Amino acid sequence: MEISENISLQALHSFGCNEKANYFAKIDSIGAIEKSIQWAKEKNTPYLILGSGSNILFTKPFEGLVLKMEIMGIKKLKETASEVFLEVGAGENWHHFVIYCVQKGWGGVENLSLIPGTVGAAPIQNIGAYGVEAKDSIESVSAYDTQTGQVITLNNADCKFGYRTSLFKKDTNRYIISSVLFVLQKQPIFRTEYGAIKEVLHQKNNKQPSLEAISNAVIQIRSEKLPDPKKIGNAGSFFKNPTITKDLFEVLVAKYPKMIAYPITDDTYKIAAGWLIEACGWKGIQKGNVGCYEKQSLVIVHYNNGPGMEIYNFSEEIIQSVLTQFDILLEREVVIY
Repeated sequence: MEISENISLQALHSFGCNEKANYFAKIDSIGAIEKSIQWAKEKNTPYLILGSGSNILFTKPFEGLVLKMEIMGIKKLKETASEVFLEVGAGENWHHFVIYCVQKGWGGVENLSLIPGTVGAAPIQNIGAYGVEAKDSIESVSAYDTQTGQVITLNNADCKFGYRTSLFKKDTNRYIISSVLFVLQKQPIFRTEYGAIKEVLHQKNNKQPSLEAISNAVIQIRSEKLPDPKKIGNAGSFFKNPTITKDLFEVLVAKYPKMIAYPITDDTYKIAAGWLIEACGWKGIQKGNVGCYEKQSLVIVHYNNGPGMEIYNFSEEIIQSVLTQFDILLEREVVIY
């Protein structure tokens, strides 16, 4: 393990803000994790685990140790007549893992194609799209417990998965995920009823869906709606879809009959944050180096090498605008440092 000093984070996160870290190291094994955490504790300095940096915004220099997760590998641990169990290193690219499964004919994650990030980040955020969440295919998670110094295995229930959250997000510095055990289906149930998947499949005359057809449809939809972070700085959806009470929903839908909403329980509704933002007039708006993406209001884009705080302040303006008009407080999905 080699620790470098005063390292730029610009190329290590998708917003591309030119902030720096006091210290930086790559971790490619459990041993490297142990040594890094021990070093940080001895120095009494904070640390941050970084995957591909696709869901993070640096608004200032990180005055501590940034650890780049690079534990790799995809290993089949078990196979039955109906299921395959794969242990996947936390540093593996998520989309590459999805395509690997699709090519093998193993179902469960195809709806999560083209989501940026690493496999290790997927449980933290419990990434989801088109009716599927990462938790649906996760059997267990292996992690280094920084409090005890032990490598532990947490089963699905232990991970306390929720909408875009988990145990790991609530206690960010305690567990460092080293690998994830997935269970994939050899006779998959196709999920095509969400979003535009069914429409795209129909356009391509895919009357009998396949894993590849669904994955390709998701890739097409995401490519058309979301900017490529390699070309323009962004972290995908910047805000979570908020949940509101039935009483507030009834008040709002009477005033805004075209509001996009989905019932969660008898008493709660999930509202499309993108619709709220667009209704407040933000879609396509640019201020300085930052803007609201012209094709998808949920996405904040970084046009130039402006400071991260400029992006944060822009997001705060959107939050206050939605709160004023709809009495709904948006929550950022992107992690702020």
